[in-house]
Amino acid sequence: MAISTYKIFLMQKTDSTDTWEKLIDIKEFPDLGGTPEMLETTTLSDNMQTYIPGIQSLDALEFTSNYTLTDYKKLKALEGEDKEYAVWFGGTESGGTLTPTGSDGKFKFNGQLSVFPVGGGVNEVVDMTITIAPSTPITMDEQA
Repeated sequence: MAISTYKIFLMQKTDSTDTWEKLIDIKEFPDLGGTPEMLETTTLSDNMQTYIPGIQSLDALEFTSNYTLTDYKKLKALEGEDKEYAVWFGGTESGGTLTPTGSDGKFKFNGQLSVFPVGGGVNEVVDMTITIAPSTPITMDEQA
């Protein structure tokens, strides 16, 4: 069964309580993995190139969010710190409150965050891009 992008959250692990909290509401999230490099194994006896998978490629992780000065300052304060982040799929809704649960998957990684407002045009919402440079591989949390 497929799932929707509704109830997907960018999370951070807090330093003080060592628990996960929603960092900010996001509008878009990146691929949480990449294609491995292809290492050529072709010999002169082969009539077609052959390969084995090498190291998995991963670019910077870019998330899009609505810009507010409060959120921008909150994210700007995190720049330059290597912290634990995650993307959680799934949440529960009760009494109009949406709570992240990660019931459909939790993908965690460490990285350094940076943020900037993006350009816009006439009659558009102002967005900002949150970029996280991963310093560890993205792994699926088995506790989901």
